[in-house]
Amino acid sequence: MSVGEQAVPVRRRILDAAVRLFAERGFDGTSVQEVVAAAEVTKGALYHYFDSKTDLLYEIYHSLITRQLADLDRVLAAGLPPAETVRAILTELIRSTAAHVDEAKVFGQEMHNLDDERRRAVRADRRRYHVAFRDLVENAQKDGVFAAVASAETVTQIALGMVNQLPQWYRPDGPRTAEEIATEVSAFVLAALAPR
Repeated sequence: MSVGEQAVPVRRRILDAAVRLFAERGFDGTSVQEVVAAAEVTKGALYHYFDSKTDLLYEIYHSLITRQLADLDRVLAAGLPPAETVRAILTELIRSTAAHVDEAKVFGQEMHNLDDERRRAVRADRRRYHVAFRDLVENAQKDGVFAAVASAETVTQIALGMVNQLPQWYRPDGPRTAEEIATEVSAFVLAALAPR
């Protein structure tokens, strides 16, 4: 183990190894022993921080959605006009997804491996994000700030659905940066919502 690896807290090393392996091989295709080996820790260390492999998977989801909800709350608290708020929300969400693309990939592909209680918790967090965005669009449509060419629910499904697909094709070393993608996606959504 290198000096740099020793400086990274054990819990973080375990999570990083699990994210990498779950993204590459899938949850079912990764054993606890492989996570332990990749993190260069003992099984005892893993079980000190996590009760099970499923507990580890939930923590990946929980940390990602917690960051994204905090970004959402910060943007909403700023009290910007609706178009600027939509732009800021989508930009923060795309930045977060791109910066944590492996977590987002695991998030999108492995949720079915969670037990019912944890799956409900994840869905509740995702729903909170969805409802906040939908309500923002719906209120702006009622005020005539956004066009009502589609329901707020449809706009939300399209906008957030685009971001949810990002882990399938985005590459940090690809031809477009996360900032460029965020600019394009938010411009596309706002152009569709512009009053006629």
